[in-house]
Amino acid sequence: MPLLTRRSTALERRTMVLSSPPPEPQSKTSPSLSSPRRTGLLEACTNPGCGSGWLHLWRSRSAPLIEGGWTCSAACTAERLKAAVARELDGRGTAVEKHRHRIPLGLLMLEQGWITSSQLRGALQGQRDNGAGRLGHWLVAREGVSEQLVTRALGLQWSCPVLPLASHDPEGLAPLLPRLFLDAFGALPLRIAAGKLLYLGFEDRLDPILALALERISGLRVESGLVQGSLFQPAHTRMLQAAFPSVELLEAASEPALVRALARRVEHVRPVESRLVRVHDCLWLRMWSRPQTGPLPELSSVQDVICTIAGS
Repeated sequence: MPLLTRRSTALERRTMVLSSPPPEPQSKTSPSLSSPRRTGLLEACTNPGCGSGWLHLWRSRSAPLIEGGWTCSAACTAERLKAAVARELDGRGTAVEKHRHRIPLGLLMLEQGWITSSQLRGALQGQRDNGAGRLGHWLVAREGVSEQLVTRALGLQWSCPVLPLASHDPEGLAPLLPRLFLDAFGALPLRIAAGKLLYLGFEDRLDPILALALERISGLRVESGLVQGSLFQPAHTRMLQAAFPSVELLEAASEPALVRALARRVEHVRPVESRLVRVHDCLWLRMWSRPQTGPLPELSSVQDVICTIAGS
């Protein structure tokens, strides 16, 4: 074949590649990690302000991915993280957590006929004399009310189920969240049902903010409930001794400084997926170094960053 003809054919092929539109980015907010996401020549950068156009087709990187979307450069990574941080911090200082009025535990149990007025007065007196301890504790310790009955009443108070602790696997469930959250918020992952539903236990009150954050990070539906205190405490202690994913604690001076620090970490790790959520007054970034093959990540495949802004 003549040289000119060969050059013309190559030019035509190159033109066909450049004129082909890139695939639409996935619209899911929590994409599955069960199989690798296809990245390559025609992958579209998910930074809306990316100005590289078709030039990013020549970039030899298939990672990082942030919330299901690929970024073509460190600058685009920073922009994606800037938007995610702003989303999570939006209204944090002014929004009031939704609070639903709950019937006091003593009155609820009195209405149900589970305790007498005398028992309620005795428990309240014990609470006042000691200046500490929840009413349920004093109902059990001082008035002989069964712990199971107090837990059942707490379930009614919070409109949630009382969850069993059978077949609890602390080591297997530890990759779900950082040890710091387990300890600080009194949470206890109990089990995963059908590969889709995570049961999350608490001792005497729920934490819906943590439950929602865990749901968004894991992609599992989270069902929160209470666990009887005498069962919860030893199980919680055992789980705190398990091996958890590596975690970095980060405090930044400002929101822009936080974005820069997170972008550096994401660019360094180049995760196949990463997600950012707010948990009370901090942000939780989780990065996966390889695709997840089941409902639980492998311990060594995830890295966590827990970050705050100084003075916020």
